[in-house]
Amino acid sequence: MSTYKIIATAAMGLEALVAKEVRDLGYDCQVENGKVIFFGDETAIAKSNLWLRTADRIKIIVGEFKAFTFDELFEKTKALPWEQYLPENAEFPVVGKSHKSKLFSISDCQAIVKKAVVERLKKHYKKQWFDENGALYRIEVALLKDVATITIDASGIGLHKRGYRAAQGVAPLKETMAAALVMLTNWHPDKPFIDPFCGSGTIPIEAALIGQNIAPGFNREFVSEKWDWIPAKVWEEVRTEAEDLAKYDQPLDIVGSDIDHRMVKMAEENSFEAGFGDMIQFKQMRVQDLTVKRDYGVIIGNPPYGERLGEKQEVERMYKEMGQAFDKLDTWSIYILTSNEEFEQFYGKPATKKRKLFNGFIRTDLYQYWGKRPPRV
Repeated sequence: MSTYKIIATAAMGLEALVAKEVRDLGYDCQVENGKVIFFGDETAIAKSNLWLRTADRIKIIVGEFKAFTFDELFEKTKALPWEQYLPENAEFPVVGKSHKSKLFSISDCQAIVKKAVVERLKKHYKKQWFDENGALYRIEVALLKDVATITIDASGIGLHKRGYRAAQGVAPLKETMAAALVMLTNWHPDKPFIDPFCGSGTIPIEAALIGQNIAPGFNREFVSEKWDWIPAKVWEEVRTEAEDLAKYDQPLDIVGSDIDHRMVKMAEENSFEAGFGDMIQFKQMRVQDLTVKRDYGVIIGNPPYGERLGEKQEVERMYKEMGQAFDKLDTWSIYILTSNEEFEQFYGKPATKKRKLFNGFIRTDLYQYWGKRPPRV
């Protein structure tokens, strides 16, 4: 097997979580803004696609070099060993981005990289024309401060697409962000877990996947499964290992509720698609009516932010009612994600800790209220 330089891309603020996941898979890594870089073989490519809950995508670095002119970009791209990655019938569209670089025309950069790859393949395969009717190898040229990084996307559709979301609401939380929220808590599957703003059920479902140690990518396909240089046996072994590591008999006490009965029905459908059936309990309920039967649980909420005209006062009132309802839950740890900078004021008390996160392009804070620890036995 060969060794590849691999990027796991990450939303801003989640890099440390992605790095922890990569290390948990057994790979040393380097953390940079928006990405985690590590080295691994074909198995690493398959494992990282299958197991990383908080990464956006897996990419393979083909080359990195300085490029101040289009000629440099062409020649240095052409010098890369494309024949090691692309078969002669490969479909290889080129996408690009540029930031703080002399080569700022993205369309020109894409065209030049495409031409350079074609010229390299022409020489290797001794052909003048390529039909591009085979497996997909999406190439990206990313220029940052005049350094070009050329990658191939090994995921296909983003890793947040787990395959269970049959339906979704107006502004759904990405599955990767939902998993991150769960992983940032002190929750373990032996504790009760509640999401009082469950929407289409993403946070409870991600908690269930974590609780039963089910690989988030187990029920979907990846573009690199069709690459001829990653043997089918690698994918079979990685999926078999994931099946063996899953704890399907782990009992779960997970509840999702929402004020909108349509969202509750949607969440139930998505939970069924994820394979949890009635293991997760969903119900229609106002947040201020929440009651608990057990001590030492975790509540995670992604409530409305009140950013639309006319919603602000209603949302602020709801924050206040939430604070009053949760005030008596002193053994529960509560985590609320919102962009409202005055949340603590309306909730009624300062958070134990705040963590800056980006929900899509919205800057938010995760307000953390840590509950009392259970007594030592």
